[in-house]
Formats: sequence, C-alpha cells, structure tokens
Amino acid sequence: MKKMIFAAALLCVSAMTTHAQTTTAPATDGDTPAVATPETKNATAPVEGANSFTEEQAKERMEAAGYSTVSDLKLDDKGVWQAMGTKDGKSVAVSMDYQGNIVSK
Repeated sequence: MKKMIFAAALLCVSAMTTHAQTTTAPATDGDTPAVATPETKNATAPVEGANSFTEEQAKERMEAAGYSTVSDLKLDDKGVWQAMGTKDGKSVAVSMDYQGNIVSK
C-alpha cells in the first residue's frame, strides 16, 4: 500500500513538473534580437542600456556599416557609443547602442 501511494505521489509530481515546464512563456518575444546584425535593426535605435562593446569593437562595427574616419568615439551616460564619421561624402554623427544598432543623425 505504501509503495502504491508513493508511486501515485511521484506520478503526480512528475506530471505537475512537466506541465509547468511546457506552459511557461519564453523569456523574449523573438522580435528584437539581443545583438543587431546587418540584416536586423531595432526600429527604436539607439536603445539605452548597459553597453558591453569596447571602444575598438564599436569603431569596427561603425566602419563595417559603411562609416569612414570614425573619430571622437565616446560612451555616453545612456550606454550609447557616440562618434563622428563620414558616409557618402558627408560628415555625420553616428551612434551605436548596446544591441549593436548603428544609426546616424
């Protein structure tokens, strides 16, 4: 009898655990990537947040996005890299957020 009660309790616990694992929502909605790629960009960029890109990485990504002579690169208090660069022969302000989104003003 004890074995039967134990087996029933074990079955209930494993069923509840399985149910809990399958009914949880994903951590992200999948619409906004953690890091932007050339194919994806957050429409609200630049996004404020803790930026883990180094100065060299930020400069390399800006140059890979088509900006040349990237200079005066600084991380602002909102976690956005700010710089001046040249694109299509024009001098522009360039920003890169913690997601890797690069935008110009």
